[in-house]
Amino acid sequence: MGQTSPAPMMVEVARAEGSFFYSPENKRYFDLVAGVSVSNVGHGNREVVEAVQKQAADYMHVMVYGEMVERPQVEYARRIAELLPGDLDCVYFVNSGAEAVEVALKLAKRHTGRTELISMRRAYHGSTHGAMSMMGTPEGEEWKAEFRPLLPDVKSINFNSFEDLEQITERTAGVLCEVVQGEAGVRLPNPEWLKALRERCTEVGAMLIFDEIQTGMGRTGAMFASAKYGIEPDIVCLAKAFGGGMPLGGVASKKQILDDFTHNPCLGHITTFGGHPVCCAAGLAALNYLINNNIVEQVERKGAMFEERVSKHSKVLEIRRSGLLLAVELGKSEYLYRLMEIFKEVGIMSDWFLYCDTAFRISPPLTISEAEIEECCTLIHEALDRL
Repeated sequence: MGQTSPAPMMVEVARAEGSFFYSPENKRYFDLVAGVSVSNVGHGNREVVEAVQKQAADYMHVMVYGEMVERPQVEYARRIAELLPGDLDCVYFVNSGAEAVEVALKLAKRHTGRTELISMRRAYHGSTHGAMSMMGTPEGEEWKAEFRPLLPDVKSINFNSFEDLEQITERTAGVLCEVVQGEAGVRLPNPEWLKALRERCTEVGAMLIFDEIQTGMGRTGAMFASAKYGIEPDIVCLAKAFGGGMPLGGVASKKQILDDFTHNPCLGHITTFGGHPVCCAAGLAALNYLINNNIVEQVERKGAMFEERVSKHSKVLEIRRSGLLLAVELGKSEYLYRLMEIFKEVGIMSDWFLYCDTAFRISPPLTISEAEIEECCTLIHEALDRL
């Protein structure tokens, strides 16, 4: 198989259950990555597995997306629209987060008739050409340099900078923003800045696009981080946990905006496997599990438990947190790289962030129990003691 990482984790997975996965030798690992905020309802969730099995038995792919009525798509879109903030009432299904970003950028340009796109520095939105173009410089330059030319008429501004909002003008088609910057090392927004960003986009007629690929589906303690901060975007990008463990992405907006893809030209975006019925069935089952078991309501308490216990270790300089998305700052990359190996020895799987190699990630399945958190924090302290 192809490989693009020079240092893969090289731990073989035999099975995964709840907050853990196991090697062929039956060694247990706490999963503090959750597939990068994918496995929100836990590994091997019975309701999701049964939904996948049932839908696979009924039918899988039958036609390119949008041409036939497929109940898993319709039901999932309806449920998501009910939960999205404000007037966002329509969902277009795609295959991944990167494709969701591509669709959102196209939609902003199509709806406004403008060409300029603005992202945030230290932003990560995916590895396709358009999404990569929106990686904020200078941190994103390491990934972008060898793939130029990328999209023209793109610039980046500073996250949380009120002054930089003046760079959003009547030329701007869309502003792409993570509500919480994930790969920058969990950088939280200033709520007043988010409000000012929304007001500036409205003032100049630019589309505000929120990337909720990592923060959506309960990760921050609200179903969507935009709702947590009380801001209604024009477009939302969804993926990762959106598929319940299956590959699925989505773009949500008002129907009158998404309808722009139906004319001048028609088929403004088309996808063969987007909204695959098995993936939609899995996503819907995962969403129902979150709601029926009040999982999201427990996220803030569980995140606070991790923060309170891990922060007591002397090696920890800072913890940045939104719900169950935490960056534990150690201050030195050499500490981090050594800690990743120690973690594997004691039975923890964690990771660092693309733009922050001095902090490790804590983003377990949202279903992790309080007893499991206590045990995991004990192992984290043991590992930190060995640094």
